[in-house]
Amino acid sequence: MKGLVLAGGRGTRLRPLTYTMAKQLVPVANRPIIHYVMDQIAAVGIREVGVVIAPETGDQIQAALAENPWGLSFTFIVQDEPKGLAHAVMVARDYLGDEPFLMYLGDNLIGQSIESLVEEFRNSRPEALILLKPVEDPRMFGVAAVDGKGNVLRLVEKPKDPPSNLALVGIYLFSPAIHEAIGRIKPSFRGELEITDAIQELLDAGKRVRSHVLEGWWLDTGKKDDLLEANRVVLDELINRELSGEVDGESRIVGRVKVEVGARIERSTVRGPVVIGAGSVVRDAFIGPYTSVGRNCHIEGTALEHSVVLDGARLVNIERLEDSIIGRNAVVAGGKQNSKALRLMIGDDAEVNI
Repeated sequence: MKGLVLAGGRGTRLRPLTYTMAKQLVPVANRPIIHYVMDQIAAVGIREVGVVIAPETGDQIQAALAENPWGLSFTFIVQDEPKGLAHAVMVARDYLGDEPFLMYLGDNLIGQSIESLVEEFRNSRPEALILLKPVEDPRMFGVAAVDGKGNVLRLVEKPKDPPSNLALVGIYLFSPAIHEAIGRIKPSFRGELEITDAIQELLDAGKRVRSHVLEGWWLDTGKKDDLLEANRVVLDELINRELSGEVDGESRIVGRVKVEVGARIERSTVRGPVVIGAGSVVRDAFIGPYTSVGRNCHIEGTALEHSVVLDGARLVNIERLEDSIIGRNAVVAGGKQNSKALRLMIGDDAEVNI
């Protein structure tokens, strides 16, 4: 079985960050989202992974995967335009050959292993197996109707009248039959080849499609609030107390805080869960819960919480900053004190003076 990770697209919902970086590389707890995807794939024993990339950001994706601690064999496949998930499978057709494959959207995070999903696919051998999650408003997603045994009856993309509350998560297992199904579908009203249409084509041809309901959390990190929530959840679950950097005697570290090698905490309070990247300096500051500070950042005279700060950013004299995403090498500088909390989302190299 091969893996197929979709890491293309334009990431319009995360602009301005995605003007200069791929959405799959935005960090959660100081790791690119796509690294968590590769953790999942490697854990189920898949070793060959095709990565579908866009021309504009493909070099960034390749660089982010270059160290390859998973020992995976990567093949990078360029999708010239984002014409839908099924189109991405078409582009990868030669790479996939006649093998079954796991398809994983590169900006999705889930809170449990996919081992049971892969095991069910290998044992029951359906033409497709889809991962589902109950959601409050299924009208925003692809939705599945299933019977009492988990067999999929039909799929609808963003329905006005949903047949269930079960949304497609963005993790799929396919037999080679999916290629013929994709060949028979037409572009949707969005001008894209929808993977939901291809799976429905399998159903219409009498093929068996199974479902697996996700019990843990699922986060699509395509928007600011979703990204902050992903950062919160991952920090809460994965960060342990680890003080590898320097912490002076006037600072107070409370709870699960990770201070990486080369970081310095001076006359500051850090209340976890928090991660502070290598080479960063926190001085006369308060870093509150659910905050990720990247590498080589400078935070001084600032109170910060529930935020993601990317590498090289500089925050100086900001009385309160929360619920924010700060791009790489951005500068946010305060002057006149303001008791109201700032909430910002700024891209790389931006400068904001308060």
